[in-house]
Order: sequence, then C-alpha cells, then structure tokens
Amino acid sequence: MPRTTIPIPEDATAETDRLELTVEGPEGSVTRRLWYPDVSVSVEDGDVVVESDEDDAQTNATLGTFESHVRNMFHGVTEGWEYRMQVHYAHFPMQVSVEGDEVVIENFLGERAPRRTEVRGDTQVEVDGEDVVLTGPDKEAVGQTAGAIEQLTRVTDKDTRVFQDGVYIVEKPEKGGA
Repeated sequence: MPRTTIPIPEDATAETDRLELTVEGPEGSVTRRLWYPDVSVSVEDGDVVVESDEDDAQTNATLGTFESHVRNMFHGVTEGWEYRMQVHYAHFPMQVSVEGDEVVIENFLGERAPRRTEVRGDTQVEVDGEDVVLTGPDKEAVGQTAGAIEQLTRVTDKDTRVFQDGVYIVEKPEKGGA
C-alpha cells in the first residue's frame, strides 16, 4: 500500500474537507481539490498523508503528483511564489497598469483599444516602469496570470523579428517547487 507523508511547516496549517485540502500560512491560503480513484488525502499528527490501496503505475504517479501539489501549496503559503516580467517596446510606448482585478495594456503596437486580462486568484500584480512583478500563494494562479499577460501581447500577422514588442516572462520559480 503506497503512502507518502509530507510534514506541515511550523507556520502553516492544513485541513481536509472531503476532497479538498486547504493550507493556510503567513502568505495566505490555498485550497485545492485532490481527487483520484482509490487515493485519499488526510491530515494526521502534523503531516499530510497521501495514500492508496492500489499499487499500479498510474496510481503511484498520481501519488507523486499530489505530493508535489501539497509541497507547492506549503511553499506558497509560507514563502509565496514570484514571477518577474518585463515590458519591451520599440515602436509605440505601451502602458501597463492594474485596474481592480484586471491588467490593462494600452497603446500596444499603437492600438486604440486597451487589451485586458483578469488577475487570477489572490495574485498581486505590481507594475514599476518596465518591470512587472506577480506574487501570490497559489503557484497555479500566479503562473496562469503571467501566461495570460504574455499571451495578451502576442504579435500575430506581423514579422516577429521586427515587431518584438510585448510583456515577457523573464524569471519564474524553479521546477520542483519547494
């Protein structure tokens, strides 16, 4: 019977409610649904336990995936996740700003209508001149927000060797997380 235990950091708490695991810490909280047939996630004696009655390859792979998710959740609520992006333009000076729960990019390639994308989850977006910093406790939400901003300024129907304008991810967390 495969079983993995992940210790809960001192400044974090974890609790399960049916199929959802909620982890809270100084940087915020993250809730994630962890479900797969014959795999259970529970909190026991200061540890998060991921176990299964099955011992086939797919179930073992799922146990490893769940372990990574839980470790990423603990890292996020204790230290947080950070993505760094940079604004590049050659032809038209574009403005990047945050309005409520949206990132707004104005004057991209001289366009009159601003481009907008939503900020996902508890992600914080800070714009400082040409630098954009995204932080938050949920790795998936921060990464999806950064990817959406990058895709928002994707240049189509033009020669990308000439039109290199955009907002690009220049630094992201290392793979493997915690």
